[in-house]
Amino acid sequence: MHIQHNISLKPYNTFGIDAKAKYFVSVSSIEQLKQVLELTEHPKKLILGGGSNMLLTKDQDLLVVHVNLKGISTISEDSDSVLVKAYAGENWHEFVLWCLEKDFGGIENLSLIPGNVGSAPIQNIGAYGVELKETFVCCEAMNVKEKTIETFTKSDCNFGYRNSIFKQQAKDNYIITSVTFKLSKHSHKLHVNYGSIASQLQEMGIHTPTIQDVSKAVIAIRQQKLPDPKEIGNSGSFFKNPIITKQHYQALLNNFDDMPSYPVSDNEVKVPAGWLIEKAGFKGKRFGDYGVHKNQALVLVNYGNAKGSDILKLAELIQKTIKNIFNISIEAEVNIL
Repeated sequence: MHIQHNISLKPYNTFGIDAKAKYFVSVSSIEQLKQVLELTEHPKKLILGGGSNMLLTKDQDLLVVHVNLKGISTISEDSDSVLVKAYAGENWHEFVLWCLEKDFGGIENLSLIPGNVGSAPIQNIGAYGVELKETFVCCEAMNVKEKTIETFTKSDCNFGYRNSIFKQQAKDNYIITSVTFKLSKHSHKLHVNYGSIASQLQEMGIHTPTIQDVSKAVIAIRQQKLPDPKEIGNSGSFFKNPIITKQHYQALLNNFDDMPSYPVSDNEVKVPAGWLIEKAGFKGKRFGDYGVHKNQALVLVNYGNAKGSDILKLAELIQKTIKNIFNISIEAEVNIL
């Protein structure tokens, strides 16, 4: 375990922002993580996983700890289901593919989501009608203060829409080290009615899809809509879909009769943030080295050497414009550092 100085974080964040870490260390075991947390000469630390849900707006004048814990294993099974444990440093999409190879079902709709397994519960990642919490059993996390491993069950995590205890009460107090999922072994329950999965399967000539087919359809849709972070720096969806009252929604329909919505509760609906941003005229807009993606207005992009502060300014301009036009506040989904 070696602490490095003045390291560029460009390879460690999907936005490809060239911010520097004053000190940097990569840990590949629980013991190493514990040792790093005990370093009193570095009181301030930034924990970094896959770097897919963050926007670096400045150099980090502290110790950046890259959590690189690896390993996937089956821990128990019965005739219908299996418990699979994956360590925090595993790439999320590669973990999904590992499960699909073994015909374990439940997370196929979450294919191609950027980032690592360890950050998945923090966000309660979701896509195409499925959320992580549906297959989540528990996670292990290191208590930063006590340097001990604790287990969080599903109810402990207090999952919400792109939310969990790790973004609220437990923020910065724990580092997730592994996650355990309960997946189906056969008679998989498919979710194909959300978004354009059904039409994509039809296009592929598939009428009785397998979980592998659903994954392929999701990958095809995502690749059409979303830029590959290896080619264009981005963090996937930058904003959360806002939830507004039905009354507010009905009032907006007078001026915007094509505004889509999804029911949330008896008196609330969710409105797609991408639709709002596109309607406000930002889709495909480019400002030098950064802008809004041409195929998906939810995605802010770094075309080359943009600064994080430029992208943040653009995000704030979008938020202000949406508020002015629709009287709706949209929140950033990414962590701004």
